[in-house]
Amino acid sequence: MQADTPAYDLDIRTDEKRIRAALAGAARTPFWLEDPGRPDAQPWFTGTTETDLLVIGGGYCGLWTALQAKEADPSRDVVLVESAEIGWAASGRNGGFVEASLTHGPENGRRYFGDDLAVLGTLAEENFRGFADALVRHGIDAEYEQGGGLSVATERHQAAAMRTAGHDGGVFYDRDELTELVRSPLFRAGVFRKDGIALVHPAKLAWGLKAACRKLGVRIFEHTPVKGITDDGAVVRARTDNGVISARTVALATNGFPSLLKRNRMLTLPVYDYVLMTEPLTAGQLDEIGWQRPFGISDTSRQFHYYRKTADNRILWGGYDAVYHRGGDIRPEYDQRPETFARLADHFLRTFPQLGDIRFTHTWGGMIDMSTQLAAFQGVAMGGKVAYSSGFTGLGVAATRFAGTVMLDLLAGADTPRTRLRMATRRPLPIPPEPLIYPAVQVVRRAIARSDRNGGRDGLILKAANMLGYSFDS
Repeated sequence: MQADTPAYDLDIRTDEKRIRAALAGAARTPFWLEDPGRPDAQPWFTGTTETDLLVIGGGYCGLWTALQAKEADPSRDVVLVESAEIGWAASGRNGGFVEASLTHGPENGRRYFGDDLAVLGTLAEENFRGFADALVRHGIDAEYEQGGGLSVATERHQAAAMRTAGHDGGVFYDRDELTELVRSPLFRAGVFRKDGIALVHPAKLAWGLKAACRKLGVRIFEHTPVKGITDDGAVVRARTDNGVISARTVALATNGFPSLLKRNRMLTLPVYDYVLMTEPLTAGQLDEIGWQRPFGISDTSRQFHYYRKTADNRILWGGYDAVYHRGGDIRPEYDQRPETFARLADHFLRTFPQLGDIRFTHTWGGMIDMSTQLAAFQGVAMGGKVAYSSGFTGLGVAATRFAGTVMLDLLAGADTPRTRLRMATRRPLPIPPEPLIYPAVQVVRRAIARSDRNGGRDGLILKAANMLGYSFDS
């Protein structure tokens, strides 16, 4: 099959002046965090205390763990500590895609978790329903919309693959039919899946979980980084800047940040993802692109984009670039990357040229935790008193709730379908240390770009990496 020119990798970009104008004046903060409902931070921890369960990390994973622990046993004392504010990191700035999949899609699931697929499918459906039920039960207004998801082909080979492949319960649309859902000159075909995909306001979700935890009696301390944990026989002691917390069990939910367990520090890679948010679209603009229903969209390139509408009819547009910074450092200045914002703006304007001189009001980025199996893993340490979960690779909005249940099962020493899964019994392949990893990542990024340009066919580098058990995606 002859490869056609990639839609998003042309030598001549959209007019540079138009790109600059679209990005001019954009706020450098996540749009979600500007919501007026943002709660005040809780005080930081000082002194000493004891607890049944200490949760370290106040993102989705930690919040779901604490909430489910209290739901299961209201008498259990639970303390949650967060190094900054609830929702400030990935949980407050992501795209808000809620997906039932726990394996980063069926193909990745077959590769790494083949023996568990039947059980994982059941558990994923239960978790997805439990996610929505919890929002209702606790009165969390996270702007939840179960509108489905659309995968679009922007290249000829992608459309051909869509026509011949099984669609995992989705409905195939050819180029002409696709205009019933959304209109872009770049879209060649699409598959729409209604089940197992929803959208949320990510920051409202985090803040709602925080409120639910507090209502059930979880003691939350913000601006309380934990400097280290030590095994002290019957308890684990967590040292903070201003005190010590002694806990009978600990759940580590720090994800992409350096693990408090040295053994896990080479199991995730901090990769930066970047996002644009448009101004609200008018009714006329929505008519031009035909995107009326509340579903999310992603294209099927290896370097892919994801996009969705907000409650006030803005379009969030992210993805494509996945950037690892030399040394693996996590720095505030990395949250802004003008060259990536310009690239994303260019791609957006190519996708929806009908929108004319639309402007972007917000540009932001941040770190996500990538594992070599592209899906989260769980385990225990310190004689079973510490459980951990990490490596969500951009698929954590719903999967973090499941991870919380796995950690609680592990801490209880329970033998359940969750604790028998490969993702809870085997850790992913480690990531090589610096100075090896930075040049390796750049080589792989170029190989992924070549694959997209070459009709989706992998070259020797990607084939060799796959044979060694390493997966890569944008």
